[in-house]
Amino acid sequence: MAAKRHERTSARRAALQVLYTSEITDESPAAIAEGNSRLDEDGPLPEYALKLVLGVESHRCAIDNHLAATSENWSLARMPIVDRSILRLATFEMMYIDDVPTSVTINEAVELAKDFGGEDESHRFVNGILGRIAKMLEGEEDEGAESEGDPEVPADGDTASDDPSQGAADNERDQAEPFAAQNDESPEGEPSHGA
Repeated sequence: MAAKRHERTSARRAALQVLYTSEITDESPAAIAEGNSRLDEDGPLPEYALKLVLGVESHRCAIDNHLAATSENWSLARMPIVDRSILRLATFEMMYIDDVPTSVTINEAVELAKDFGGEDESHRFVNGILGRIAKMLEGEEDEGAESEGDPEVPADGDTASDDPSQGAADNERDQAEPFAAQNDESPEGEPSHGA
């Protein structure tokens, strides 16, 4: 099990490199992953990394919609490229890879942000947005169960809210420390993460 976890950690790093390169060169992630743009010393892209890269590319619109809905005061274009790439990678994994727990995905993304992030507080920024996406996805699953006739049972035992922004607010209150850096604003009203 530990070997698989290490392999996936390495695969996520490789996938991040491809996604980042794609942003810088304006070349499709698939072309980079399958072409000669990677350094020979890197060897072939691991199977899981290729799955992540191709998945992010094919589901980018849905992923970006989730990111835009949860990144308060931050358009995707204003995010540092590395942070945006990490967020896309992790959001794809949370939405489409069933055998990876959400907490593992978030932890791995936070570690990537610590190692490669565009700002000193990148890891907090990434953690905050992915925490909101996790809440949003949890709400969508609950809605799916409700539409099938199953009663909605929130994971934390609280009553459910019809207001999606309420979930994000609850998450921020429950985990104030990880989200604190993201919501700080300068006196001019601009967020303090990157500029």
